[in-house]
Amino acid sequence: MLRLKRIVKASPRAVILREKDLSGEQYLSLAESALKICRDGGVPLVIHGHPETAGALGLAALHMPLPKLREMTADERGQFKTLGASCHSVSEAMEAQALGCTYITAGHVFDTDCKKGVPGRGLDFLRETVRAVSIPVFAIGGITAENFSAVKAAGARGACLMSSLMLFPDPEGLLKEFQDD
Repeated sequence: MLRLKRIVKASPRAVILREKDLSGEQYLSLAESALKICRDGGVPLVIHGHPETAGALGLAALHMPLPKLREMTADERGQFKTLGASCHSVSEAMEAQALGCTYITAGHVFDTDCKKGVPGRGLDFLRETVRAVSIPVFAIGGITAENFSAVKAAGARGACLMSSLMLFPDPEGLLKEFQDD
């Protein structure tokens, strides 16, 4: 939780709590702790992949993998003011929007250690995705301060950072590099 405190202190737009290897009960416990840290820091918490946890915590922000989003009913999706999905193609982005998403993440844009051996989809993919939907698109995958201006020029509303924020010694300094762009 110390790392999350440091990240929240850096004032990101939001924190998406992604932890795929926990049981529902373990994730709920983690989310309760994360929610306190995020609320204390004034940063919105977005629950990833666990709509029941979002409901239990009274949160209106949920991010889902698209296959899991497809399984939700319209009423279930409608419970969330902020609803996002992870998309890997233009057609997925269009489907996520049709399912009621208020934003999407599109990726992976650049090569990344998180997807070793799988080439990034590139800036053309990002541009096409942005053009295909009317909701905000956030780039993910290999985003750095050096390539962030190209991501913004491609039309992305912003970017999601994962490994860099978890590994960089100074999360506040890292996010400042993006704000200076």
